[in-house]
Amino acid sequence: MTASLQPTLAGRYYTDPAIFAAEQEQIFEKMWFCAARGSDVAAPGDFRTVTVGRESVLITRGRDGGARAFLNVCRHRGALLCAEESGSVKRTFRCTYHAWAYDTDGTLVAAPNLVKMPDVDRVERGLRRVHVREWLGYVWVCLADEAPSFEADVMGACVERLGDLASIDRYQLDSLRLGRRIRYDVKANWKLIIENFMECYHCSTIHPELVHVLPEFAGGYAAQYYVGHGAEFGPDVAGFTVDGSAGQAAIDTITPEQDRRYYAITIRPQVFVNLVPDHAIMHRMYPMAADRTIVECDWLFRPDVVESGADLDPSVELFDRVNRQDFDACERCQPGMSSRAYAEGGVLVPSEHHIATFHDWVRDRLGGTVLGK
Repeated sequence: MTASLQPTLAGRYYTDPAIFAAEQEQIFEKMWFCAARGSDVAAPGDFRTVTVGRESVLITRGRDGGARAFLNVCRHRGALLCAEESGSVKRTFRCTYHAWAYDTDGTLVAAPNLVKMPDVDRVERGLRRVHVREWLGYVWVCLADEAPSFEADVMGACVERLGDLASIDRYQLDSLRLGRRIRYDVKANWKLIIENFMECYHCSTIHPELVHVLPEFAGGYAAQYYVGHGAEFGPDVAGFTVDGSAGQAAIDTITPEQDRRYYAITIRPQVFVNLVPDHAIMHRMYPMAADRTIVECDWLFRPDVVESGADLDPSVELFDRVNRQDFDACERCQPGMSSRAYAEGGVLVPSEHHIATFHDWVRDRLGGTVLGK
C-alpha cells in the first residue's frame, strides 16, 4: 500500500447481519440519536414513533411543554403501544390489546380492574423512559442506561467542525420553520452514506449542479476536510439553488463571513447538518438493515419565508438532486461490498483520508464484538 492510499473497512462490514446487529447495540442504542423535529410533537399529546437501533421509540410532548420519550411497548404483555407513525392523543396512550393506558409522562393511569390490583405500582409499571434532549429544534434520544455527554458527543461534533458553538448558533435552527421534508428509502448500508457525505472526490463526477454553485468542490476536497472552512459560492452564483439563482431572505443573525458559504457537519452516528445563508438542511438516518437505510431530510427556512408561501422549489431541488445522485451511487456500491474483489476492502485516496478516522471510530465502537479488520 503506497503512502497516497489507505485501506478501507472490509466488505463484510457493509453486508454482515451480525456486524449490523453489533452496530445497533454498540452504536445506535448507546449514543445520542436525532429522532424527530420538535415541531413534529408541537403540542401536548402529539406523538411520533421512530426506530432507534432495534427499538421502537415513542416521542411525545408532556403537558408541561417538555419532550418525552419512551420505549413504545406496553408494560403489561409487550404489545406495541402506538402502531401509527404519528398522531395525537387527548390525555393518554391506550394499548389496543388489554386497554392499559398511560399518561404523557409515562405513568400507568388506567387498566381494567386496576383498583382490584393494589400491588400494581403505577410508576414502576409505567412506560420505560428514554433520555431526551432538545437542541437545534430537534428531539434527541439515547437508549443507554447512562447517556454519554451530550455536550461532548453532539455539540462537540459541531465545535470540531466549525471551531466553536457560536458558529452554528447564529443560524438559529431551533427557530427556523420546516419548509419541506423528503424521505428516502436507500438500499445501502448506513456507513456508505456517511462516507459519501464526508468526501467530495465524487463531486465533479456526479454533482454538476452542486459544483456549479460551489466550484471549489470540483477539486475533490469536501468542506468537512477543513476545520472552520465553508465552501464559497461561485462568482456568478446568487443563491444555494438548483440554477444558482437568488434564494430566500437570509438568516439575519449569521456573520458576513458566513454569507455566500456552505458548511457541512457530520454528527455521529446519523446526522448531517448543511448550512447556507438562507436555510439549513438536516439529514437524519434510520438504519433498518445491513443493506437498507431510511434517510429523512428537512429543509428549514425563516418562519416569515415559509408563512409567505414563497417558492422553495429551487432551493429544495438542488439538494434533492444531490441526495438522489448520492444515494444512487451508494446503492451501486452496496452489491460490490459482497464481491470477492472487495473482501479485503478498497482504498482511500488523499482527499478521502479523513474517512479512515471514521473507520477507526467504527472499529473502536464495536470493540471485541467483531473480529478482523
